[in-house]
Amino acid sequence: MARALAILLPPSEGKAAGGRGAPWRPGRGILPELDEARAEVLAALDPEGTGVRATGTRRAFDRYTGVLYRELDAATLPTAARRRLTSSTLVFSGLWGVVGPNDPIPDYRLKMGAALPPLGRMATFWRPRLTAALQTRLAGRVVWDLLPGEHAAAWDPTRVAMHRRITVRFVTAQDTTVSHWNKLLKGSLVRHIATTGLTDPRGLAAFDHPSGYRYDPDATVVDGRHTAVVMRNSVG
Repeated sequence: MARALAILLPPSEGKAAGGRGAPWRPGRGILPELDEARAEVLAALDPEGTGVRATGTRRAFDRYTGVLYRELDAATLPTAARRRLTSSTLVFSGLWGVVGPNDPIPDYRLKMGAALPPLGRMATFWRPRLTAALQTRLAGRVVWDLLPGEHAAAWDPTRVAMHRRITVRFVTAQDTTVSHWNKLLKGSLVRHIATTGLTDPRGLAAFDHPSGYRYDPDATVVDGRHTAVVMRNSVG
């Protein structure tokens, strides 16, 4: 039996401006159990209700325009892959906690690592709330966890009964972790996962990454339900 898939992504700092959708309101996105907390963050960020709370919205995947999302290029995916991406992707956000690709959101600026009075650091605020919400959402799934450290701090994966959690590290031939191009490299990987529906990380052996990174089975570590994949550039 094929396992259900989930892909965890960060948002992007680059965002499309404007939006013709109605301003955000509860009940219009995934994980509605987070709406009360979202409203609390919005009130702290925009107490007068004249900024973010009054701004037109766009779909999250139309809003985010950063390197990862440009490389993913979701709009050009085949129909089946686009549907798979839409149904499986969760984007961690300092303001929203988690959004889905089709969730209508306004333009905003609030990092997961930021401190917002009186709520404190966003990752700390969201951690118990996201962990509780994801216990049901991710139960039994194969989860590609592509979150950077700032966003990984916003949940506790040890309390979520996933079938398998897969993290990915891109390294040079000298075993140095790639940081500068990390978002671009992940964008290509997400496109591949959406296209293939890959749930077994060993399947990455057949993946020709456009930047030359290949699955390294010898460096990949399996620890219980967590697989830490290494993608290595043999020439860089």
